[in-house]
Amino acid sequence: MSAIVHASVAARWRPSPTIVASMVLHLAALVFAIAGSEGSVWWALAAVAANHAFLTVLGLWPRSTWLGPNLTRLPASAIARREVALTFDDGPDAELTPRVLELLDRYGARATFFCIAERAAAHPELVREIVRRGHAVENHSRAHRATFPMLGLGGIRREIAGAQATIAEIAGRAPRLFRPPAGLRNPLLDPVLHDLGLRLVSWTRRGYDTNRTDAAGVAERLIRCLAAGDILLLHDGHCARTAGGNPVVLEALPRVLEAVRASGLKSVTLSQAIDP
Repeated sequence: MSAIVHASVAARWRPSPTIVASMVLHLAALVFAIAGSEGSVWWALAAVAANHAFLTVLGLWPRSTWLGPNLTRLPASAIARREVALTFDDGPDAELTPRVLELLDRYGARATFFCIAERAAAHPELVREIVRRGHAVENHSRAHRATFPMLGLGGIRREIAGAQATIAEIAGRAPRLFRPPAGLRNPLLDPVLHDLGLRLVSWTRRGYDTNRTDAAGVAERLIRCLAAGDILLLHDGHCARTAGGNPVVLEALPRVLEAVRASGLKSVTLSQAIDP
């Protein structure tokens, strides 16, 4: 019986210190508002407003760990194995994804694709091809809504759980990792991920290939100080194009893969790096 109770307690969601402090502040503000003077009420409201502004800033900081666990770098065991993780967001895309897969095959690299569920449903054969070639498919929300960081608890759950169901049915495996649209979130995301058994992943560095048209510059941002343990972010959807009309990712990716090879590193999926 004690072992069962212990397992239950261990599985309970534990808010981050920042969230705990925010809860305490809200409770204290409520007490002041009820029992204090008129001046105390205004101070309480000001404190709550400042706290919400602070939480908003943290939600706009994709690599922040203040709102809950956030994988921004591979674990020490993966670093010891000289591994890096290439990740691609916003696909699958009928034009880009097959060409990205060909480049990865050419260099013997494995990658993780954070797929938008609605796009996965539109191109199920591409999702299955990603898996067939030894890559991983993870959760990037149902519709990639710009309003995702402003959603309430129910909206966040619907976006993520809906994507889980769609991707699991197509790929044959339920995602274990989640990356929010543009990496933006709010304090309500962590308990939803915990309940769904998902882990939040951001990145070590990104190339900004959705808005930069200079492929060399995109690649340089990713490979400057490249080291074991890095999580690199590119896009096989919503990708910008060079002045010549070519998708930036297709010109930047070979440079990145060459740098990985020259550095004696190995590109693996996030799942392989976390739990080989």
